[in-house]
Amino acid sequence: MPRRKSTPSLSDAKAGPAAPAAAPSGASASGAKTSAKPRPSATTRERVLAAAERLLEKGEPAFSMRELAAEAGVSFATPFNQFGSKAAIMYALSAELIAAMHARLAAREPGGDAAARILAAVAIAASVMLERPAVNRVIMATLGAPEGHPGQVLALSRAYWARALGEAEGFSDPRFARETLPDQLAFTFRGILSFWTAGEISDAELRARTARAAAASLLGFAGPDLHDTFLRVLTRAEV
Repeated sequence: MPRRKSTPSLSDAKAGPAAPAAAPSGASASGAKTSAKPRPSATTRERVLAAAERLLEKGEPAFSMRELAAEAGVSFATPFNQFGSKAAIMYALSAELIAAMHARLAAREPGGDAAARILAAVAIAASVMLERPAVNRVIMATLGAPEGHPGQVLALSRAYWARALGEAEGFSDPRFARETLPDQLAFTFRGILSFWTAGEISDAELRARTARAAAASLLGFAGPDLHDTFLRVLTRAEV
């Protein structure tokens, strides 16, 4: 059966003379293959989270779920169906912050010993929080509110610090350090952020304060070489 020819669209008619036929997918007009792929559209969940971030950026931390739905361009029920509550949305935004830290640590692949990796992870974590301090302060403040079910923030944070710690080379007891320090670093970072969220630590101080707190937590576990490194951080606030 003969193939029916497609009818030009209105946009084609406005564009003037017809352009040469498009190259097949994965190839350019000259026949050379290209690696460009279409960018996937945002999922409904991503749209809701992006809308929440926009409302926070506008200085509207007390937004309602109805306002959130309108900002995301979805039905009123959709944010509830996706997350269940506003608090759960804030937990999801916090998880995205930690995911950004993971991605940057992986991309940077800091070399050196465990001390160098941990201090690099400290700098990355502080930098992520400082990119949008007003928004991230609201997110952190919400994490202190009770929620119907436990979140995964601690588990995600623990995994981040465990990745930075690696094999814990240079620590006096590497096995004990691997078992203990990821939790301690997660608690330490969260503690610093609580004071930053309350405005008692300024944006300008956050990197140095975080590095010093991490160094203090690790000092008692470090072998002789790492001990000196962490002591220098404490005395000179190196980041």
